[in-house]
Parts: sequence; C-alpha cells; structure tokens
Amino acid sequence: MNKVTGRYSEGNSEGISNEISDQYLSFRGFCKTAHGSSKLFLGWQKKFFSLVGTKSSSEIDSNLDDEFSELMGPTVTKGMLEKNVEAELCKDDVDGEDMEMPHDKLKLSDSESDARQGESLREKVPMELFKAITAAPVLSLDRVMDEWIEKGNDLTRTEITFIRIYLRRRHMYKRALQLFEWLELKRQLIFTDTDYASHVDLIAKVHGLHKAETYVERVPKSFISEVVYLSLLANCAYKGYMKKSEEIFNKMRNLGFPLTSSVCSHLLLLYKKKDKKKFVDVLLLMKKENVKPTDIIYQILIDAKGQSNDIAGMEQIIETMKAEGMEPKMYTKSIIAKHYIFGGLVGKAENVLKQMEGEIEENHMVCRHLIALYANLKKVDDVRRIWQLCEPKARIIDCMTAIEAFGKLHKIEEAEAVFDKMSQEGIHLTSKHYYPLLCIYASHKMLAKGKDLVKRMSERGCPIRPLTWDGLIRLHIKAGEVEKADTILQKGAQHTYLKPKVTSYVAVMEEYAKRGDVHDTEKIFYKMRQAGYVCRIHQFQCLIQAYINAKAPCYGIADRMKADNVFPNRVLENMLLQSDPFKKTLPPDLLN
Repeated sequence: MNKVTGRYSEGNSEGISNEISDQYLSFRGFCKTAHGSSKLFLGWQKKFFSLVGTKSSSEIDSNLDDEFSELMGPTVTKGMLEKNVEAELCKDDVDGEDMEMPHDKLKLSDSESDARQGESLREKVPMELFKAITAAPVLSLDRVMDEWIEKGNDLTRTEITFIRIYLRRRHMYKRALQLFEWLELKRQLIFTDTDYASHVDLIAKVHGLHKAETYVERVPKSFISEVVYLSLLANCAYKGYMKKSEEIFNKMRNLGFPLTSSVCSHLLLLYKKKDKKKFVDVLLLMKKENVKPTDIIYQILIDAKGQSNDIAGMEQIIETMKAEGMEPKMYTKSIIAKHYIFGGLVGKAENVLKQMEGEIEENHMVCRHLIALYANLKKVDDVRRIWQLCEPKARIIDCMTAIEAFGKLHKIEEAEAVFDKMSQEGIHLTSKHYYPLLCIYASHKMLAKGKDLVKRMSERGCPIRPLTWDGLIRLHIKAGEVEKADTILQKGAQHTYLKPKVTSYVAVMEEYAKRGDVHDTEKIFYKMRQAGYVCRIHQFQCLIQAYINAKAPCYGIADRMKADNVFPNRVLENMLLQSDPFKKTLPPDLLN
C-alpha cells in the first residue's frame, strides 16, 4: 500500500508474493497422485493448460472486453468494437457517476435474488421516505433519517432492504453508505454478517480498500463470516490487486472458511487477466476440494477460451457444461455469440441469437443483449425488429442500449427518437443517460447538435459532470477543435470535488501526439498524473508517438517508464528504439 496516498497499487509481477501459489494453489502434480479424479476436472486440465504460454500477455490483454464484463451481463456495446485501451484506462477512473462494479453479481447480499426481492418490496416502502432519501443531498441524509424517526415512523428491515437495493442498482454508493453508517450509529438495524458485508463493499467503493480493511477489523468476531471477507476479496480482485487478493484469500483459509464457488469465481476472474498459470491452479484446487463449477464459473471459462481466440476450446467447454446437466443461460449465450461474432463465425452467432430470441417472453432483459449483438453484426432490420418488441416495456437501460446500437449503425434519427422516448417518460435523467447520444454526435462530427444537447441538459437541471465533459471533449476533437477540447479539460480539472475521466485526458493527448506537438502532449501527460491517474502503457505510447512525429529524440523515456513500473510490450519496444537514435537495444532490466 502506498503510505502517502493510502491507495493500493500493483506494479510488475516481479517481487509479488507467491504465498497463494506456494501455500494453496501449487497442485501441479496433483493430477498424477489423486485417485478417483473427476473426469470433468481432468478435461479442464487438458483444455486450460493450453491457455498458458499460447500468447504473450500483451496480446491476450488486447482483447475487446474488460476482464470482469461477463458478470454484468455481456452486453456488446461500443467498447467491444474499439481497442481495449479505454477499458484498460477506465480502471483508474473513479468518477463514480457512471462506474459499474461487475463483481456485484457474485455478492450474496446484493445478488440477483435480492434484486428480484426488491421488486416485490416496492409496494411496502413508504414513498415519502423513499423520495426524501433519493432527493436529499448526501450530506443531509442523516437529517432526513432523523426527522423520519422523530415523526414516530418505524423503519423495518423490509424497507431498508428495498432502499439499499434501489440505491445500489443506480450506483448511488455514497448515499447507500451514509444510510448504512446512520443505521449502525443509531442502532436502527440489528446487523447480520451480510449487512456487514454490504457495508464493507460500500466502503471499498467509496473510500477505497484500505478503509474497508480497517472497518473489517472493527466488525464483531461473531459476525466475521465468509461473506465479509468475500466482499473484500471481490473488490480487490475487481481492481486487479493480485498480491492483496492473495493475502485476503490466504487469511480466509487460515480462518478455516471453506473454499466456495464464489471465492473461486473471483480468483478465476483475477487470474484470467493477470496470471494464466494461476488460473489453472485454481481449477486444480477446485478439483482437490471438490468444489463444483457453477454457471458463473462456466461462463468465466467459456469467456477465457473465447478471449484467447480458441473457439474450438470454447465449444468443448460448452459441451462439458451440457454434459454436467447445465444449459447455458442468457448471459452465457451472449458471451458465446459475442466471441462467434468477433471470430468471424456469423452463422454460428446467428444460431445462438435465434435461441436467445426464444427466451424473450420469459426474460425481457434478453432484448437489450440481442439489440447490441445484432448491431455488431450490422443487422439493421433485426435491431429494429427486436426494439419494436422491447419498446412497450422498455426500461432506461434498454433505451440506452438501443441508442448506442442505432448510433453504431449510423441511424441517427432513430437513435434520437429512442432518446426522446426515454426523456419523455418523466424520469429524472442524469448525465450518463445523455452520454450515448452525445458520443454519437461526436463520432458523426455533429457539433451543433451536440452543443444543443448539452444546453438541453442544463435547462433541465442536469449537472454537467465528468461524463458530459468527456462527451464535449470528444465532440470538439472530432470537429477538429483540439484547443477547445483542451480548454474544457483544463476547466474540468479545476473542479473542487470532481475530476475529468482518464479517457478525456487520453483523447486530447492522442490528438496532440498525432500533430507531433511534444510540449502539449507532455503537458497533458503531467496533468493526468497530477489528477491522480496511473500512467499505463498506452499513455507512454502516446507520449513517445509525439516525439516520433516531431522527429525529436525522446531522452530518458525508458527510465521514466521504469520508475512507473511500466514495462514495454513489443509495440512499445519498437517505438522506444525508433524514438532514441543513440541506443541499439533496450536495457536488459527494462525488458525483463
């Protein structure tokens, strides 16, 4: 942990603790000595050892999905058609107004079953309290709750459960955390282990992992159960902190908690991105301790094979899953279709989509996945057809998916029509609801319409925040007004409580680099670091490209990268050699 900032960071793998591997995951020879080994796990070994060493980590990391996207439901949105650069950069983006936490799908207290329960609780919650909580400024939430109790009203667990579910679904984590803190302080709720787990999760989201760990130390020992540490592990794994995740895992083992499928799911997600060898070790550990694979685990394995472009291996896993009596569910089918699409297997993708269409009547959520997937296949008529089925019962997320899909297909008027429908429903829209249409205007160089949309936002009382700044920056960049985009970025950086998205900095930086403007590229690079963002490979690529385009030597860049624990892939290695005419080879310690 950084003692100055209180934030965790992970650099290169050298020096990272091997505790988890040595103590619990070193079962490479297990398959030779175990008796009565599961046929399923032997199959996994054969299929997944091929993941190790088949490609360089940089090649695997360049896949189109963020490593945790499968748990959000793998809607194929704009990020899947672009490089993984934005997904990688956004890991450091802590704006909060539009952040998704994919690992929530694995939480016990905030799972899909809780969400379904929330729907049935809606009628039981006093709307006066509900509206007061959602409308009150965050700093005034304590006063709202105090006034509710002072009026003689009760506050039941049923009401608290629904409010918690509602706030979390809308990513209003600060408000949800303050509610939990008030409940604990005023003793208005007898906390269970799942309540403590939810509290830990909210602290990690709002204040970071160090604060969450500190809170865990204060939880009464009688309530320290697996779910409390699972909440901590989930957040560490989501952030990609491998060493810290392993420490938490080892602590769970030392406390005697059983190995569960939920723990394995988080480890698999972590190692799918960070360390393919340990990915296989988790499977071997599951075999040793007889942990049966769940739908989520199969989903991760299928996606891992798809990301490594091993379609045949992916299909073998699907067959293994079916042989174990589990049919792929909607999310898993979306993943399968996604990999078929990007693998160029259009016929197979369409077969999966037809199967998904058969589930529309039972599960309305299928529509938005179909809309996004058909958009990636450039099937305009199918997108329109599914949207017509979805439209009568469309929720905001369905509308946003349709807006992105029509924008991707260059059907601007249809995207605008969906947006108008969404805005006329009487629902209070935030900046994230305007963002897809703003991005469409930016990509199509429609500067006037983009400015008009932001004006409409302001007139409707919608705060202009980092998402909107990002859209405006992209809008001006596409219109060739890079200096104007830079001005918006600098004004956003002066905000007291918010900061521009990391992708906003990178977008401006890329444009200056294309021009060979070394001074301004270095300026944005410095401002990005000043804002607290970690510099990654792509930022250094932009910086070096500016020097290359300016035909200027880039002195000391290798040392700067080494200081930031950034180690070059093949592309960056070539750029480094190209930018420094005085060196024929890179220093050995940088290449290690």
